[in-house]
Amino acid sequence: MEEFREIDTWLQSQHAHHEIPSASTLPDPTFISEGRQYVSFSTNNYLGLATSQRLIGKAREGLEQFGVGNCESRLLGGDLDIYRDLEAKLASLKHKESALLFATGYLTNLGVLSALVKTAQMARLYGFKPVRRYSYTYFSDEYNHISIREGIRMSGADKVSYRHLDLDHLESKLKACVDRDKIIVSDGVFSQDGDIAPLPGLLELAELYDATVYIDDAHGTGVLGEHGGGTSEHFDAYSPRLIQMGTLSKAYGAIGGFIATESHISEILRLTSSAYGFTSTLPPDQAFAVSEAIDMSQDEPERRQRLWENQRYFVSRVEKLGYYIVSKATPIVPVFIGDERKCDRIAALLKDEGIHVDAVKFPAVGLKQSRLRFIMNANHTKAQIDKLVGILEALAKTFAIPAELRLKKSHRVDAALAVDIE
Repeated sequence: MEEFREIDTWLQSQHAHHEIPSASTLPDPTFISEGRQYVSFSTNNYLGLATSQRLIGKAREGLEQFGVGNCESRLLGGDLDIYRDLEAKLASLKHKESALLFATGYLTNLGVLSALVKTAQMARLYGFKPVRRYSYTYFSDEYNHISIREGIRMSGADKVSYRHLDLDHLESKLKACVDRDKIIVSDGVFSQDGDIAPLPGLLELAELYDATVYIDDAHGTGVLGEHGGGTSEHFDAYSPRLIQMGTLSKAYGAIGGFIATESHISEILRLTSSAYGFTSTLPPDQAFAVSEAIDMSQDEPERRQRLWENQRYFVSRVEKLGYYIVSKATPIVPVFIGDERKCDRIAALLKDEGIHVDAVKFPAVGLKQSRLRFIMNANHTKAQIDKLVGILEALAKTFAIPAELRLKKSHRVDAALAVDIE
């Protein structure tokens, strides 16, 4: 056990550990930590739904009707009407035939990506005799979330990485692949960079090379599109080849994950995904809350309008200060800093002024590619944004990054320390 003490001491000397604040209230976007009030520019509660009285009231209704948990797998006695109703609502939101709920978004990626390529193998236990051998390869954007990378790794299938958002590089990899069964996997909105996957282009390549597209729309669902339908609605891009994954813990303010797909795929996954069949799912009150959150995002469009107004206002102010903004496409607005210690220092100075923002460092991003990840919220006020911008302006001469030192499009280091870009 002594090696762990030695490693921890060394990591502390490298400032590798992350300071994680403990809060006594949820950010809405203000919160209390250690008796002091802060404004959060890091919460994923994009629409401010998590603390809304309407959502709380619906969750309370679920608690009164079902208690605090179903305590059983849905494959046994834990399947409730509210889960099926919510799945139907999520499928409709994503323009798909069916949806499947999981306990968390992370578990969704692990459970689906690890199981998709094993369906024929599982079906053989029932006597299925395939007409040909199924041989799968995953094609993964190099900046994909770690839950995607781990789900693919668990599958045992071959994996090919392609350069971030580079459709030409992806096509070259598809052309070179001898496997007949190809699955392209990408975040919809990339959580650390804030940019959006070129979904129409991915679907065009899928048609050309007979592939499936799997989109992790954790940060797009509820945020992008006129009705919050996510990346697919943003581009008006739909296809039977598209499997859409989403989380319920961000814009919808609750907990859980799901995939929306064709009914024959979701029904197979009910049998083959261990992450679905061998664990309890989200508590019933959370299902009640999510169902209400979807309705609220539809009939209270002003929440999404305020979110985007705040995003545009913040970007317009910050880009004049000399900082390098990694992406301006979504409410995730990362400001590139580079040096990890400098990034921590700015975050600490902002905290001293009552503002919380995440200093995002390795392994979430590559070494020397740290950034302050500002996440805009529907409930931010202009005064809160102005205060933040004023502090950043005061710090600009010391911390703004000269053009020649700004973010280079170098390949991100995988969290497992394995770079597999060719």
